[in-house]
Amino acid sequence: MRLPLIAGNWKMNTTVSEAVALVKEMRGGLDEVANVEKVVCPPFVSLQAVRDLLKGTSIKLGAQNLYYEYKGAYTGEISPLMLAELCEYVILGHSERRQYFNETNEIVNKKIKAALKAGLKPILCVGEKMEENEAGKTEEVVTGQVKSSLADIDYTPSLVVAYEPVWAIGTGKAATSQQANDTIGLIRRTVSGLYGKEVAGQTRILYGGSVNAANTTELMRQPEIDGALVGGASLKATDFLSIVKQTAAVKKQ
Repeated sequence: MRLPLIAGNWKMNTTVSEAVALVKEMRGGLDEVANVEKVVCPPFVSLQAVRDLLKGTSIKLGAQNLYYEYKGAYTGEISPLMLAELCEYVILGHSERRQYFNETNEIVNKKIKAALKAGLKPILCVGEKMEENEAGKTEEVVTGQVKSSLADIDYTPSLVVAYEPVWAIGTGKAATSQQANDTIGLIRRTVSGLYGKEVAGQTRILYGGSVNAANTTELMRQPEIDGALVGGASLKATDFLSIVKQTAAVKKQ
């Protein structure tokens, strides 16, 4: 059975002091929940402070991005080696990186390779835009992103994939549980084509896109969905804890 994973992507929110306060508010409750892997992904500037707060707990730490070079004259960038001393996971290929910072599948591919080489666990994000969805191109876009992003990469059990339809991110309009399950099933078949059926059965694939405390149980009841990449709701301690608890309750059945 795949261990469910709930990751909170804080995006460009919280100062260091706000990040510390948020972790303190939800740390005890999250640590008590078993059978779910919990990950928080604050901004770079808060990684050290949050890391110190999470020591001795079952809560993992992740970053929101990295650059694919290990060092050099790349002002403002963060290398895999810098992150490897601080955290375990890293979100890569998020639609906001693709949209606002022109990241291509080829760039994402380089980042995944660099992350794996440094011992980090990538959370690869894929998902289609609204116009692509309405044009019936979901399968073409999503499978293309998976194949290109994972090109020439040997399978590793540390790899996590997150399906985040762009039209559902931050809009309050989540995919239906059936839509999410069907597309994640498509992603699993794509992974199977790349690495084999056994590997695909072991790969955790999350849903992301307006996940909240009200729709978590319905989403987690779907057999292909192994957890969630949570945005806005991860900034509210009670909501994030509720999402984690609901996931634990549903997935242990």
